[in-house]
Amino acid sequence: MKHVTHIKDLGPAGVEAILAQAAAWKKTPPGRHLEGSILGMVFFNPSLRTRTSFEAVMLRGGGNAIILDVGSGVWKLEHREGAVMNLDRAEHLKEAAPVLSRFVDMLGVRTFSQGGGDEEDEVDPIINAFRKWATVPVVSMESAREHPCQGLADMLTLRETFGTTKKLPVTLTWAPHIKPLPKAVPNSFLLSAAAAGCEVRVAHPPGFELHPAVRAEAEAYAKATGGSITYTHDQDEALAGSRAVYAKSWGPTAAAAFSPNDVTALLASYSGWMPTLRTMASAAKDAAFLHCLPVRRNVEVADEVLDHSSSRVVDEAGNRFHVQRALLHWMRSQSR
Repeated sequence: MKHVTHIKDLGPAGVEAILAQAAAWKKTPPGRHLEGSILGMVFFNPSLRTRTSFEAVMLRGGGNAIILDVGSGVWKLEHREGAVMNLDRAEHLKEAAPVLSRFVDMLGVRTFSQGGGDEEDEVDPIINAFRKWATVPVVSMESAREHPCQGLADMLTLRETFGTTKKLPVTLTWAPHIKPLPKAVPNSFLLSAAAAGCEVRVAHPPGFELHPAVRAEAEAYAKATGGSITYTHDQDEALAGSRAVYAKSWGPTAAAAFSPNDVTALLASYSGWMPTLRTMASAAKDAAFLHCLPVRRNVEVADEVLDHSSSRVVDEAGNRFHVQRALLHWMRSQSR
């Protein structure tokens, strides 16, 4: 049984396999390759692209998807072992995951950070509880630590734009927001880009470091693929000569130590990090702009960047379908 909830479930070789299959099938669709399969989709959090793209994959592949919204038509779910369930969570994943596994062939799970800090997110408790108790393959539709399907779509977009990701200089830059956001997307871009052989520059203000375990994993991938990773607090330095600029907001490393008002003030103090055309001018002339969406215009990224011909955000979102089609097929074939 093959789960894919983190990039490490694929490794560089698996990333290459998924990207190659996605690119091939984008040119020549595979037809009803998921005939007779059912994907159960468990959403703890809202979704637009993820929900639609996964359901479209199943329908176009000849299968079906069952969508379950936790707390809305479905019992609130408890994941903690030994929990005294005397509050609003009426069902435990120890029962829910194996029961759902009796009805479907694969399970997709979307769950955000619970706000307990970087160490809790590193443990990724809910997605790993599904891995532990489900008896069918589990795919992440985003979790506290990672959003692997987004990272794969990012890499497919870069390869379509530039022909290769090997030695491609790309910048992951922090961007401002009205609230602290989880680190799943920046983690996945870093890990996927390193696994695809990119030369990654990561730019963020002091105090917004990514988790040491994520950085160490990315370094291992870069070593294996001939890529590289550098970190800086200078956005222009990171952008110099970069062929792609990926902007994403994420919260401070020690967010739990701040009050909500303190965090809001901290984020506002870095408004100069919002990508503009002046920002993009520091990158290569043919640099592409990427963002996972949704994006708060003129807070996180300026209109002039999102609406510019260099923006690939819609192409990037569309590629979610193609990488997920390849990924579900791979999981299904590996788990037989």
